[in-house]
Amino acid sequence: MVMVDLGFAVGNVLMKNALEEGLDSLVLITYRMVVSSIFLAPVGYFSERSIRPKLTFRILGCLVLSATLVFVLLQYCFLYGMGRTSATFACAFFNMVPVMTFLMAWPLGLETVNLKQSTGKDKVTGAILCTAGAMTLMLYKGKPLFNHMPLLSASLPKSMTKTTKLGWMISSLVLMLGSLSYSGWFILQSYIGKMYPCKYSGTAFMSLFGAIQCAIIASISSSGRDQHSMWVLKGRIEIITVIYTASASFLRTKDT
Repeated sequence: MVMVDLGFAVGNVLMKNALEEGLDSLVLITYRMVVSSIFLAPVGYFSERSIRPKLTFRILGCLVLSATLVFVLLQYCFLYGMGRTSATFACAFFNMVPVMTFLMAWPLGLETVNLKQSTGKDKVTGAILCTAGAMTLMLYKGKPLFNHMPLLSASLPKSMTKTTKLGWMISSLVLMLGSLSYSGWFILQSYIGKMYPCKYSGTAFMSLFGAIQCAIIASISSSGRDQHSMWVLKGRIEIITVIYTASASFLRTKDT
């Protein structure tokens, strides 16, 4: 699991570089999901033939909703926030996912809290600390550790400084929305796992549905731009990013 998380950290750095080179975030998600579904489809088909139930409209609807939460909302919010802040900041912000999942699961009866026991007190304390940490990240932007241009910030107009702070807060809110969608996905997965206990096939379907949704949104949002050039991967970094992140998603599915 540690190696998988390390692999995801490398993928986050690659995605940050690809975005800075001009790759559209929706295009990146689309290609990533297409490659992921190609990897996962044969694995799920051959390894889960004996346990795979029949697909119903309810299962398909849940898989489409799950793809919307984790492959459209989550990844777009993550890439949007990371592109306007940093990879470290975006990853640190998603530490709120456990507490959000806990707060969503509690009313649904999936989590219990007994304040008379130490476990219940620990859950509440952890939720408060995670929320406080996320609010600190959102409202406070510290100084860089290594300031190679100390006179630059002093020479910037106040309006530009305010715009930077506003963009930081907006990016934080977008990352919070992504964390919320990720938490909702975990809740939904606990329900899907009982109806469709096939992690490879289910993830392959979700990747396919997510790729279709992202491709449609990217085509609609890019009206007025060159549609063909937007979908062309330029340079080795963009190609490596797509293949590497899709492979990391496959390994994460295998590890769960």
